[in-house]
Formats: sequence, structure tokens, C-alpha cells
Amino acid sequence: MKLFSVALISCLLFLELPAPAQKSSNPPARFTQRVQREVMHQILMLPYYDVFDAIGFKVEGYNVTLLGKVTRPSLKSDAERVIKKIEGVEKVDNQIEVLPLSPFDDDIRRREFGAIYGYGPLQRYALPPIKPIRIIVDHGHVTLEGIVDSSGDRNLVNIRANGVSGVFSVTNHLAVERASGKKQK
Repeated sequence: MKLFSVALISCLLFLELPAPAQKSSNPPARFTQRVQREVMHQILMLPYYDVFDAIGFKVEGYNVTLLGKVTRPSLKSDAERVIKKIEGVEKVDNQIEVLPLSPFDDDIRRREFGAIYGYGPLQRYALPPIKPIRIIVDHGHVTLEGIVDSSGDRNLVNIRANGVSGVFSVTNHLAVERASGKKQK
């Protein structure tokens, strides 16, 4: 009888405990801003992230969606792994596409790099360790991602990229950074 009383009291105590605080589906803005900064930092710090990869992301609530295209399968898994470690991130939806292995695309990547970063008026973009112009090549189709200083540079990069032989098409998604530090398309 004594054991039954202890068990009953334990159950009653458990039932009377307040429910644990639930996380709101919409975290505070400062949380979202912190996660965005940390995700960007972690992506840029990936050891094999280079000019031929483009990783983007969306932060929705406590979840992060990874987007983009990369040349190495390990880069896709590394990105997911480091983002999962960010404090407060509950789920990572990894939608990064791994580009197929292709000597043809590798050749275009090398020639596009030389045409853009090796061209005198654009060489200043080659100086930072993280190159601001991303060159994505998929089955002979080139997509330019990133940020440049002016619409003139945006047009010059487009002309240089289109001048590489063997390229089927060039899609220019480069954004222009205004003097205020904000991007414009």
C-alpha cells in the first residue's frame, strides 16, 4: 500500500509541473540576424569553398535551408555539418546540388577564371582570399554569382565570360554594390 501511495504521489507531482516553455515559431529578429551572420561566416570558412562554388541560405525560424551548387560532394556535407552546430539551429535542409564531374566543365572553369580574374581592369577582384565573383559551370552553361563594385564591372565580367569558347550560355546574376554598401541587381 505504501508503494502504491508513493507512485500515486509521484504521478500527481509530475502532472502538476508547469509545461516546459515552448519556442515560438518566429524567433526574435536579433536571433535571426545572429544566425545569418554565423551561417555566412561558417560557409566562408569551409576549407574547400572556392570560386567555382556558390552556397546560399535561408533562415526561417529555427531552420536553415542551404542552396547552391558545389564541385565537391564533401563540401555539401561539410556545409550541413557546420551549420547544424550553430546554437539555436534546429534543422538544416541541405538542397545544395553537387555538380557532375566533367573534364569539359573543368576546362571551362579554368578558362573563365583566367578571362575574368586575369583581365587587367578586373584583377582587383582576385586579391581577396574569398573571391567576390563566383563562376558556376554546369554542362557548359556558366552562371555568374556574387558582387561587383559597379554596373560597368558587371557588364565587363559578362563580356569576358561570354568570350570564352565552348561555353553554351552565360547567366549573369552579379549584384552591384552601391556606395552605401547595399546590393542592387
